[in-house]
Amino acid sequence: MGRKVTVATCALNQWALDFEGNLQRILKSIEIAKHRGARYRLGPELEICGYGCWDHYYESDTLLHSLQVLAALLESPVTQDIICDVGMPVMHRNVRYNCRVIFLNRKILLIRPKMALANEGNYRELRWFTPWSRSRQTEEYFLPRMLQDLTKQETVPFGDAVLSTRDTCIGSEVCEELWTPHSPHVDMGLDGVEIFTNASGSHHVLRKAHARVDLVTMATTKNGGIYLLANQKGCDGDRLYYDGCALIAMNGSIFAQGSQFSLDDVEVLTATLDLEDIRSYRAEISSRNLAASRVSSYPRVKVDFALSCHEDLLEPVSEPIEWKYHSPAEEISLGPACWLWDFLRRSRQAGFFLPLSGGVDSAATACLVYSMCHQVCEAVRRGNPEVLADVRTIVNQPSYTPQDPRELCGRVLTTCYMASENSSRETCDRARELAQQIGSHHIGLSIDPAVKALVGIFSLVTGTSPRFAVHGGSGRENLALQNVQARVRMVVAYLFAQLSLWSRGASGGLLVLGSANVDESLLGYLTKYDCSSADINPIGGISKTDLRAFVQLCMERFQLPALQSILAAPATAELEPLAHGRVSQTDEEDMGMTYAELSIYGRLRKVAKTGPYSMFCKLLNMWKDTCSPRQVADKVKRFFSKYSLNRHKMTTLTPAYHAESYSPDDNRFDLRPFLYNSRWPWQFRCIENQVLQLEGRQQQELDGVD
Repeated sequence: MGRKVTVATCALNQWALDFEGNLQRILKSIEIAKHRGARYRLGPELEICGYGCWDHYYESDTLLHSLQVLAALLESPVTQDIICDVGMPVMHRNVRYNCRVIFLNRKILLIRPKMALANEGNYRELRWFTPWSRSRQTEEYFLPRMLQDLTKQETVPFGDAVLSTRDTCIGSEVCEELWTPHSPHVDMGLDGVEIFTNASGSHHVLRKAHARVDLVTMATTKNGGIYLLANQKGCDGDRLYYDGCALIAMNGSIFAQGSQFSLDDVEVLTATLDLEDIRSYRAEISSRNLAASRVSSYPRVKVDFALSCHEDLLEPVSEPIEWKYHSPAEEISLGPACWLWDFLRRSRQAGFFLPLSGGVDSAATACLVYSMCHQVCEAVRRGNPEVLADVRTIVNQPSYTPQDPRELCGRVLTTCYMASENSSRETCDRARELAQQIGSHHIGLSIDPAVKALVGIFSLVTGTSPRFAVHGGSGRENLALQNVQARVRMVVAYLFAQLSLWSRGASGGLLVLGSANVDESLLGYLTKYDCSSADINPIGGISKTDLRAFVQLCMERFQLPALQSILAAPATAELEPLAHGRVSQTDEEDMGMTYAELSIYGRLRKVAKTGPYSMFCKLLNMWKDTCSPRQVADKVKRFFSKYSLNRHKMTTLTPAYHAESYSPDDNRFDLRPFLYNSRWPWQFRCIENQVLQLEGRQQQELDGVD
């Protein structure tokens, strides 16, 4: 009597609209699953077209090409004798749904539309799809002729149903449905579903890996059952990095853990589990069984197929494992590095160009490229053929095999220290030492001739010469002279990115990397169209505090002693004249607040959804031991004034790796106006009234003491 089932789930590095590549990766995952004895294979959400198609979902082409890929899958000998569960958009009665299409041996068993759509943060599913709202109901879906000819079916069930095989019962929930207050797995489990599947399109956010794992283990602890989770992995065409973590769980324990970050395009997890373990686990929970006796039943699609074999007595079963998490610093060293790799190979460029200032932010960006080189060498050493083929294409050498990360870094990363008369010797040395230690091709140059030429044009036309504040100039002159230096650096960066390899007799261009952190972006502490303007920014979603921890990790893990002096130095823009050869301006003095405070403002503004008044009220309690109400009010007003004055800079922010829940990215994540009344008269008056009340109360208490 068979009761042991082998099931497979996977993480695939799909790419939006890359139907050819997506098909090959799906086929490869099914092939691996079958080879390992699995009889059910689950793939990520919308894997056929790639999750991040966004407004391309409106196009009939996206639906057509998804159907063509489905036809190719149905036809392939690879998909025979295994239940395949794939994700794609489907139009039913002129309405678009985000669906699972489950098929076996050229027959579609069920099309299961998603019932709860993700529509917060970076997700906009309600823009393109409609949720299926008819719980436990199905309709007939008329197959397009191209599929009818293949499957010999005219219609297939479409809706909220479960699969009943000869030996068990399988039910789907899709990504967001696991996060809803009453997830489908609750009632499905009560109705006798033993295997739950979840196809996800879930992206990386720092410190959030545990959320998915906790939800799955809790679901199977309360209800019993096997739970499979599949996810996309990699950069599929924008700011997000889908972070894998495919898993198989049963009865509250994890039996297989997929990697969160890796360069493998296809990763398949399998586990062999005993159905009797579910039945005995459930039989013991009397409260569950009472609820089960009252539950409304699901429509069942009968499938003449078994996931288990007849003679499986000697078949070994999988053992439970402990889930291993990365520290936040490790997450930074891996996630953005994998994202950079995907961007580099898929944009078909020859490497990266990075303005290296000698400060923490640009050093962190350089370390991410170095970490990427480490991962590439490691993947090649493990025998990954796709990574080897990609790296040979990038360096334009068909016989090249990378072995040393430093040597590879020298081929794919060009760093450049752009000195001005306001630059210090120390930052120049720090940049050069780091470049030597990671092996990048390093250039040192002076931007002074270009700055003098631009200021000269202004002087020629107007007959006036702007001066720095230390030379008696006004605030406006001082800022304009800083900005012209910063913007010249951007122009120089793009010139060298386009022609640096040409000057060395090599082919291709370089992607320009930006390195403004999330806190500076939030406050607008950057010059519009300076070196923060680049092709991509791997650290734009990461806080200064986390970046420092990451740089510390790199110093120890990669033996990069140059990072020690970079971490010890005060953060500075070096755009104002030096005082006796020493740095006269620091970032925190310039901003009027610390990076630690900025992180707090950022989280309160975005995550806690506070305006000026609510932020003031929350900080009164948080900072009651260190600040008076008046000081808290002044800090909040200063932040909101600067934030609103500079919000326009977010509209041109370089596309950055999304890693932080308080990112101010204006493009999709943080939708706000960019022309504010930066005096906030009503809001600040509310704060002021509250401060006066509190100060009056304090005065009364003091008078009472006398």
